[in-house]
Amino acid sequence: MNYMVKLSVNINKIATLRNSRGGNNPDLLKMANDIQSFGAHGITIHPRPDQRHIKYSDALNLKDVVHTELNIEGNPIEKFIDLVLEVNPTQVTLVPDDENALTSNAGWNTKKEYLYLKKIISIFKKKGIRTSIFIDPNPELIKYAKKTECDRIELYTELFAKNFDSKRKETTKLYAECSRLANNLGMKVNAGHDLNLKNIEYFSANMPFLDEVSIGHALISESIYLGIDNVINLYLNKLNK
Repeated sequence: MNYMVKLSVNINKIATLRNSRGGNNPDLLKMANDIQSFGAHGITIHPRPDQRHIKYSDALNLKDVVHTELNIEGNPIEKFIDLVLEVNPTQVTLVPDDENALTSNAGWNTKKEYLYLKKIISIFKKKGIRTSIFIDPNPELIKYAKKTECDRIELYTELFAKNFDSKRKETTKLYAECSRLANNLGMKVNAGHDLNLKNIEYFSANMPFLDEVSIGHALISESIYLGIDNVINLYLNKLNK
């Protein structure tokens, strides 16, 4: 590999822990700063309408703390669009999650929604914000993603994670095909969801043109046992072995 796959750490779960008791412990801003100092290439947040973990005020405060790359994920409802424009992050990742969804569970149907997505993406691109679309590993949908004029796609990796023990080779082949197609169409490739220390090395080693992964739940959970500084560097090592 002649380039580095970047690691963006999703800190939603840190906010969830903080919110469970009120107050400011753990300190989200300090954790974001520490995570960057430990070697992560970026911070990801996914504010939801009910603000059950990341609050909109967190997003505003983080813009002065994140000196690497700030990635804001979410469904582009009006107040989300307004928030992203105010924060002006490095990247916005559009995710079609329902308002009450526990976690993201599907990518965009770009064949059906590409005109809508193109309209939304044009708003962010006018301000110079890099745009990414959360998408299932489906070549047809990736071709339609190109029509939205997004800069990147983020491949939804739940299918890979679910099949890692039984059909990893076949499943990874599909993701690799999608990554090559996106690259050929001029889009860069991110990936995320259910990636962990067990499966990340294999995924990274077999994924051409992978630029960045976003990992939250597994990384924070693993850090309880192993320590967050150690875990971040384990990921960096496995991503770029």
